[in-house]
Parts: sequence; structure tokens; C-alpha cells
Amino acid sequence: MSSKRCWDPPADMEATPEPLWSSTPALYDEDDGNDTSSNMFEQPDWQVALWAVAYSLVVLVSVVGNLTVIWIIVAHKRMRTVTNYFIVNLAFSDASMATFNTVFNFVYAVHNDWYFGLGYCKFQNFFPITAVFSSIYSMAAIAVDRYMAIIHPLKSRLSSTTTKVVIAVIWAVAFSLAFPQCFYSSTKFYSHRTVCMVEWPDDYGGKHQLSYQIAVIILIYLLPLLVMLVTYSLVGQRLWGSKIPGEASDHYQHQIQAKRKVVKMMIVVVMTFAICWLPYHIYFILGSFKRDIYNQHYIQQVYLAIFWLAMSSTMYNPIIYCCLNQRFRSGFRQAFRWCPLVKVSEEDNMELQRMRTFRTTRSYRTETTSMMSRNHANALEDATPKLIKS
Repeated sequence: MSSKRCWDPPADMEATPEPLWSSTPALYDEDDGNDTSSNMFEQPDWQVALWAVAYSLVVLVSVVGNLTVIWIIVAHKRMRTVTNYFIVNLAFSDASMATFNTVFNFVYAVHNDWYFGLGYCKFQNFFPITAVFSSIYSMAAIAVDRYMAIIHPLKSRLSSTTTKVVIAVIWAVAFSLAFPQCFYSSTKFYSHRTVCMVEWPDDYGGKHQLSYQIAVIILIYLLPLLVMLVTYSLVGQRLWGSKIPGEASDHYQHQIQAKRKVVKMMIVVVMTFAICWLPYHIYFILGSFKRDIYNQHYIQQVYLAIFWLAMSSTMYNPIIYCCLNQRFRSGFRQAFRWCPLVKVSEEDNMELQRMRTFRTTRSYRTETTSMMSRNHANALEDATPKLIKS
């Protein structure tokens, strides 16, 4: 038996995880609520099953992976750094997105019928924006923190308390940005289905909807990506553009290598996020100016693919941490030590348990100061014979 549905882009767009959804009243009659078109988007069961497996994989990997990341950081004192506090916030946002948005939106996109009531309709249009905002600004905060630590090592770093305040501010701003979506969300009942949608004060493409859409694209995609592009470019120039002095101590060289690894890992995280969400934003931008694309026969499959790619961004970060960071890799081995294929070594235990002897910033300052002192002393020694001869 096939999965039958009358695809209605307005309904599905309103349930998607960004405020870029709007209406194209093409496939139903708002006056009497009756469907006015045949089923253009009938899918066979095998196709629905494949999409269900793909979306289930995203949810499973994202929830398990991100909760494991949170456990690694919270359960091990050595992992409680400024950068890792933001990674906890990022992991929480991604796990929440996968849990509370992906499955419900997939069901809605496949059946074109909202089963979950007005309350969850409002939440569905509100929380995803909040989670995405929290995710990308956690990445931006990490980028700024790395910039300050590497470019301005002598300036004071964020404390644990200040970091928590920054995270709270991120969520507060995210709630404010998403509030209009919640306020204007509503459900409409038609003869054979219910739709969850955002009813702006004016029609689709009007001033309110378009202004909000542009603001959201700038605030949760373009602006933070620009900040990270600038900060990581400057950091990369400092770490890779200049050679490590030959007379630097082994500890100093180790610290530089460690900084490079962390920055490289976060650059991969940011690039993954940007790539996964780019088609999603382009899709809705095109829909704002060319509304008839929502009536194309292929649009259901395009939307499901684009939405899957966007939601898959929530599952990649734990994989990236495990592949590019030794401590996270050790943490994952400990978390899954019950698996017969996973072996935990003594080195893995020591990697998470032993404490650093002193802060990286302090070691960086000490090494930098000692290097400057030696260079100054050498310059004086070179100048002394010249003064004696004269």
C-alpha cells in the first residue's frame, strides 16, 4: 500500500526547523477546506521506509553521540575548560534538535497532517530556531575564545562563571528571536487533515514575514559564519603562518601543536555546519521569490533530502571530536567499553584523569617571555664587543 498524501508546501514549510517557511496556497482551497488537487506526491512504502531509516539514523547517532560528549566533559574534571563548556552547550542544542524536531517534522512532511496539537505546533516552530541559534553562537564563542587565547595570550581569559553567563545570554537572545514564530503559530482544520502553520499579520511574502526571514538568515547563519571566518583566519595565520622558533622548548612546541589540533577540529565543525545548512537556506530564499517551485512534482523529495542534510548536522560533531581529539577519543572508548570491539587502554584512563600542571595560557606566556628575554640577552652580547672596539 502506498503512502498517499496531497503535498501542501505551506503546511510542511511551517513545521520546518527554521523561520523561513511560508505558504503557497496551491493545493487546497482555504474557503471550504477541501482538497482541490489529486495526489501528485504519492510515495510507495519502500520509499517512505528508506526515508524513515535515514531520519532514524540521524536521531540515533545525534542523541547517543551528543549525550556521550556531554558525559565526557561533565564527568571528567580535566575536560571542564572554557571551550568544552561551549561544546556542552552545542551538544545539548544538537541533541535537543534531533529529539524534538527531526522525527515530528519528518512525520508531518510524509503525511501532510499535523497530529500533535496546537501546543506542540507552537513549540515546533519555536524551539528549532532557538537550538540552531544556540549551536552556531556556541561555535562563534569558541572561535572568539581561541582568538583571544592565541592572538592576545596576555589578556585575561573567560572564567567558568563568565562562560556560563555567556551561554545564558545566548539562550535568552535565541528565545527572543524565536518568539514571533511561537506567537503567530496556529493550527487549521480541513476536511481530511490538520495543518500547523505560522500566520503572519500580512500575506505570504509580506513585510512582516520577509523581514523576519531576512533577519533570521543574517543572525543565525551569515553573521556568525563571518565572525568565525575572520577569527579563524587570523588564528590560522598566527599558528601556521609563522614558524616555531628552533630554540623553543619542547613544552612550547607541544602547546603550539595542541592549539593547532583544537583549531583544526573546530574549523571542521564550522565547515560541516555551514555546508549542511546552506541548501536549506537557499531552498527557502528561492521559494520566497519563486513560489511556484513548491508545486513541482519533484519538490517533496528535494525537501526531504535538504531537510535530512540540515538535520544531519546534529550528528557529525561527536564523530569529528572522536576522530580529531585524543581526549574525546579516550572518552568515547570509556563510554562504550561494554562493547566487545572497544578496548580501553591505561593511556585512555590517564588521558582523562591526569590534571594539567598549569594552564596553557600561563605556559604560553612563560615561554613567550623567556624567548623574548633570551633574544634580548643575545642582542646585548652581540653589541658589547662592538662597544669595546669603538
